[in-house]
Amino acid sequence: MKALLFGALVTTLGWGTAAEAAGRNPAQPHGVMSPLERAATECFAETVLSNPAATRHARAGRWYEAAGVTGFLCRPEVDAMIQAHDRLYGRGTGARYFQTAYTRHLGQQLAERLQPMLERKSMASAEPPVDKVEAQDGDKPAE
Repeated sequence: MKALLFGALVTTLGWGTAAEAAGRNPAQPHGVMSPLERAATECFAETVLSNPAATRHARAGRWYEAAGVTGFLCRPEVDAMIQAHDRLYGRGTGARYFQTAYTRHLGQQLAERLQPMLERKSMASAEPPVDKVEAQDGDKPAE
């Protein structure tokens, strides 16, 4: 009888661990966590683009630093994600999840979303503004 109970306990704990591991990986969607992770990531992406210091970090490929500059602005989204994780997996797991698994994937997510925009802006700003070109052409002596 004890062996049967022990076997049931081990099996139950094994399933719980597998479910927790699957739900805690941002690369594998979870019904409750996915929209919250997306909202937090979208917030980080928007705030990085709107802050010059964060944008400089992003252009240099320092995504974690870029998100850190503006992270306080995304606190409501992050808190919602942490609280949902705590409800699903137990108290205190949300903060650990945010600091480990989520932040490991955040850089990759930001790079995928922002790199094309940063490249377009860099290419678009590589040429001098039209007014300066016209002013420079007007300064040249007539031939």
